[in-house]
Amino acid sequence: MKIKSIFLASLLSAGGYTHAADLLETFRAAQASDPVFASARAAQQVGQEKLPQGRALLMPTVNLSAASTFNDNNIQYLGKTIFPGGNYRYNNNGYNLSLSQPLFRWQNWLAYNEAELQVAQTEAQFRLAEQDLVLRTAQAYFDVLIAQDSVQLADAQKNAITEQLAQAKRNFEVGTATITDSQEAQARFDLVRAQEIAAQNNLEIKQRMLQQLTNIPPTELKRLGKAFKLLTPQPANMDKWIEDAQLSNPQLAIAQAATQLADKEVERYRAAHYPTLDLVVNYGKNYANGGTFGVGTDSRNTNIGVQLNIPLFQGGAVNSKWREAEGNRERAKAELENARRTVATQTSLAYLGVVSGIAQVQALQQALTSSESLLEASKLGHEVGVRTNLDVLNAQQQLFATRRDLYQAQYNYLLSQLRLRAAAGALGADELTQVNQALY
Repeated sequence: MKIKSIFLASLLSAGGYTHAADLLETFRAAQASDPVFASARAAQQVGQEKLPQGRALLMPTVNLSAASTFNDNNIQYLGKTIFPGGNYRYNNNGYNLSLSQPLFRWQNWLAYNEAELQVAQTEAQFRLAEQDLVLRTAQAYFDVLIAQDSVQLADAQKNAITEQLAQAKRNFEVGTATITDSQEAQARFDLVRAQEIAAQNNLEIKQRMLQQLTNIPPTELKRLGKAFKLLTPQPANMDKWIEDAQLSNPQLAIAQAATQLADKEVERYRAAHYPTLDLVVNYGKNYANGGTFGVGTDSRNTNIGVQLNIPLFQGGAVNSKWREAEGNRERAKAELENARRTVATQTSLAYLGVVSGIAQVQALQQALTSSESLLEASKLGHEVGVRTNLDVLNAQQQLFATRRDLYQAQYNYLLSQLRLRAAAGALGADELTQVNQALY
């Protein structure tokens, strides 16, 4: 059991931080600092403005204009006339207030409907960005953990081989072993040392990738603890998960909104042939302190009416845009079908990832127990002369490789759980909290 003691000691020696960040804290930091998510949040705010812009097309338009003009007129009449000539200087001041209220503009109604769809599409895109951030954070978090595990496993294996190397040298000195045992142990030690250097470099890389999300220097992270459990997906029916994904997956919601938008675009360009009817109101006031005959004026004008406009011909542009919109609608339909199939495939793969992940973790747990027994038996056999030093080294390598594979399988299982929730459109902070409970 000495190999276990060496391994546990290497794990405990990695401590030293007063507080280890968990997955949920890391996600909160990523929410506040990740530039990709910040861009998605800004895009959501931009998209929400489409609705008031569309509503504005149905509201009245009011304009106020004002002017003040200085006039310097010099008039000389040729021939006899009763009108006096001369130089006239005066100011002309006035303003005009106009209001236009659409009564029938079918294009504007369709544009407002499009704005509602654009907002819905923007919200779905933001939900997708939230889910993507959860997955990216979990992936980066577990990548750091497996990198840390690899470093610690390499260190523990190096310590075990160091002990084996020292024993081989002692046995050679007393004549109970050959030089080959020492050379085999030395070669394995050199290999593990190289693996340890690679593992340390990989850990640095994974920490920097996590820092890119959180903008926080590398810190100690909480690991999987005794609360880790293997849970079968509920419901345990792949078709039901696919059905839920078809209803709630944000990727599919985006594609559906795009198809509906394309339908509205066809209607809107068809409506470009329709007449428009507006209520028009004008009120104007003008004051002049002089004029051509030296007489000032103070006038006021008010008019109310309806204005009908019938588009007749615009050079074929309307029909061209109509055909373009129909082509875009067919493309959107094809993309929607592709999104449905993609979501179904993603959901199936995520479901199988959880189910197979459970089986793989259980198999590796049993394999770890067997590897530990094999190592103990190999060491005992080596002591009594029925096993070689190479057998012991191979058993050690198998044990550490199995332990590393088990850690990786556990992390992959947790990630598959999150991916399954994401495929079903049900991934958020609550689901991340459930995974976070497996950490200590």
